[in-house]
Amino acid sequence: MISCPPPHPDPSRPKFQLPEGACDSHCHVLGPADRFPYSNNRAYDPPDAPKERLFTLHKHLGISRAVIVQASCHGVDNSAMIDTLQAFPETMRGVASLPLDCTEAQISALHEAGIRGARFNFMSRILKAPPLEAIDRVLERIAPFGWHAVLHFDPDQIPELKNWINGISIPHVIDHMGRLCGDDFGGEYFQGLCEIMEHDLAWMKISGAERGSKTGDPFADMVPIARALVKIAPDRTLWGTDWPHPVLKQPMPDDGHLVDLLFEMVPDETTRNAILVDNPARLYGF
Repeated sequence: MISCPPPHPDPSRPKFQLPEGACDSHCHVLGPADRFPYSNNRAYDPPDAPKERLFTLHKHLGISRAVIVQASCHGVDNSAMIDTLQAFPETMRGVASLPLDCTEAQISALHEAGIRGARFNFMSRILKAPPLEAIDRVLERIAPFGWHAVLHFDPDQIPELKNWINGISIPHVIDHMGRLCGDDFGGEYFQGLCEIMEHDLAWMKISGAERGSKTGDPFADMVPIARALVKIAPDRTLWGTDWPHPVLKQPMPDDGHLVDLLFEMVPDETTRNAILVDNPARLYGF
């Protein structure tokens, strides 16, 4: 089992001020384990990152809304996330992990709690992906609730998943720029991801630059990729910190620097405000 380091202990204050209503559209709450135990089938062992630390970070960064994404270490037990949503129901939404045999009643209860999407992980080193046919059946069940799908995969999976993704009939959000690396710009995987984003139901999170960068902080090699993706679909782009950065090796990123990086990835203020405020408000119902 992979042992994960804790997040940055003292993130800097961003150089730039975020607009009112800015949303961190991808962050996690982990534990605390004595209240919300981790799954016995987890691939990594995280340090606790409870909601109180997330609230403190967001206040420090100037973030006023958030989308909590269920982390695989909690399996399909969404309790820690729901507890967080209940603390701030007006400013927080969630993305759940669902069992393949989930019922309409279960989905309805999650919707009432503030969940607006379901996440599917294709990264075998973290969690074995279910058959696409099984995912399709889950997508059919969540569609009447107005939910979207969140897809997390590695770049080398783009060619095999592209046609299936393009056939999804509800909005679907690609996590972390498809996990592209800085040297993927212009290559086969980059082109495939751009083709996916040409479809009107496809959304993109320009997050995870710290994961894909080959050069390290300030992650400048990821800027061309982010700018190209934003250019395709500025009205279908989101941003997030990915705090507390699970399964990421040292050094852990300074979240203040990740906010500043957004201003490099999206230099136009109108577009940046859409990504931070308008787009998540439309997708998540803030």
